[in-house]
Amino acid sequence: MKKYFSPAQVSLLAVAGLGLFGSCTKLDDTSYNQIVASQFSPTTGDLSSLVGPAYGNWRTLFLEFNGAFRIQETSTDETVTPGRPNGWVDDGSYRRLHQHTWTALDPTPGYTWGEAFGGITNCNRVLYQVEQGQIPLTTGKEQLIAELRVLRASYYYMLCDLFGNVPIVDKFDVPAGFLPTQSTRAQVYAFVVKEITESLPQLATTVDATTYGRFNNKWAAEALLAKVYLNAGVYTGQADWANCIAACDAVINSNSFQLEPVQANVFKTVNEGSKEIVFAIPFDEVYATGFRIHMQTLQPQNQQTYNGQASMWGGGICAIPQFINSYNPADGRLKTNWIQGQQYTSGGTPLVGVFGATAGQPLAFTNTLSSVIFGTEDDGFRVGKFEIKQGVLQDLSNDFPLFRYADILLMKAEALLRTGQAAQAAVLVTQVRQRNFTANPTLATVTATDLAQGSNYPYGPAANNVVSPVQGGADIQYGRMLDELGWEFTAEGHRRQDMIRFGVFTKKSWLSHTPNGDYRTLMPIPQNVLNTNANLKQNPGY
Repeated sequence: MKKYFSPAQVSLLAVAGLGLFGSCTKLDDTSYNQIVASQFSPTTGDLSSLVGPAYGNWRTLFLEFNGAFRIQETSTDETVTPGRPNGWVDDGSYRRLHQHTWTALDPTPGYTWGEAFGGITNCNRVLYQVEQGQIPLTTGKEQLIAELRVLRASYYYMLCDLFGNVPIVDKFDVPAGFLPTQSTRAQVYAFVVKEITESLPQLATTVDATTYGRFNNKWAAEALLAKVYLNAGVYTGQADWANCIAACDAVINSNSFQLEPVQANVFKTVNEGSKEIVFAIPFDEVYATGFRIHMQTLQPQNQQTYNGQASMWGGGICAIPQFINSYNPADGRLKTNWIQGQQYTSGGTPLVGVFGATAGQPLAFTNTLSSVIFGTEDDGFRVGKFEIKQGVLQDLSNDFPLFRYADILLMKAEALLRTGQAAQAAVLVTQVRQRNFTANPTLATVTATDLAQGSNYPYGPAANNVVSPVQGGADIQYGRMLDELGWEFTAEGHRRQDMIRFGVFTKKSWLSHTPNGDYRTLMPIPQNVLNTNANLKQNPGY
């Protein structure tokens, strides 16, 4: 059964809070529409309802239209949102993400900042209510506190990754007019590590429906910790590969997870039973909405492909052709993760274009794109990693795997590679690749020598499908490892972070992007936030 926080569950804490913080001068009858403290003694069965509001922000933070997914993907060499004959220019923010010319007024950093701190506030509120006894838990109090601390740390991890220097607010009962002070990126990193490590002993080691999509599970917390350690060098200037390996080993040695025999199984509509998922953001097409990548990447005509209940929005997000050209053609992920070629109705009738120069011509997605400024409706392969079921609504029910077992294996592989253990790293990389080269298994094998090579990505600015001058990726240290991460984690919101860690994000050119300053590894603190808190200073360069 899919585990998500339904509107009824999410409202339970809010309703409880009304009774806990409010007061009545007269009670003449029984209340049937709110829960008051004297009537509310939650047990372990109520815990998922209590924490529901605090988890809800992950859905909007990550996958809402201007959420973190857009930053982590379309600012990179993997995907882009070009102008189309039917629009997708809007205020120019999609183009600015690609060209690294965003400002503190852009909607995407503003939205992600607000949603992350919204999640933190929700965590702080529930922690306050629990610790003050206003939510009178009979059992499970320490585990709930630990879970909320890790959940709060997960929001701070995102803030540390995107903005670096942010305020640390760990209390709900702050005085009126309170304005938090700014912490350094290294201090935020240290806070995240401390919150997770101190909470680990109180978390469950079982993996079942009660821990799915929650940080009450030790292994989900260890996966988050591994990701934080993986990027320690970026966040603090001091790498911590040993602790990254240790956190990965904790998940591996739990024997609770395994690779799916087919990668696509992880991304099915009903994927909550996947043994590869370590932590997922649960979605539901009715009760937990917001997963709309298919709406942003496909053409309106594709409504007929899937018998959709809503018309797709016209092909905004697509693959950058240079990224597609980095694949081995025999890699099964090239076909399963990208929608390409002639498009058909569900009955097999070829679809035709309806916009601009391609109107009336066969609708066939091609690995071409002249620039970020303009693309025809058939330019660019489309994101197809997540199953789009027949009869799809505007929202998908696929849960989003924020951390999965392949990620654990490849985080460990990278840490091993960077600490001189390339042979062991190659074994792990090969293990992940094997399911993707079933027609030619020998191509799955990666050696230590392979991992020491540069990237296969044909870097360089590209116009009208010609890369000139060609920069290539041979000069990227461990560039082959960066390639492996790109091929495995396409459209999962990893790419920006990985490119920064490998020193590529602000150094290389692709499509219409040329380097625009190393300070672009951080997003600007939103201007409206600076306007309301004089204690905050803008990140350098903005």
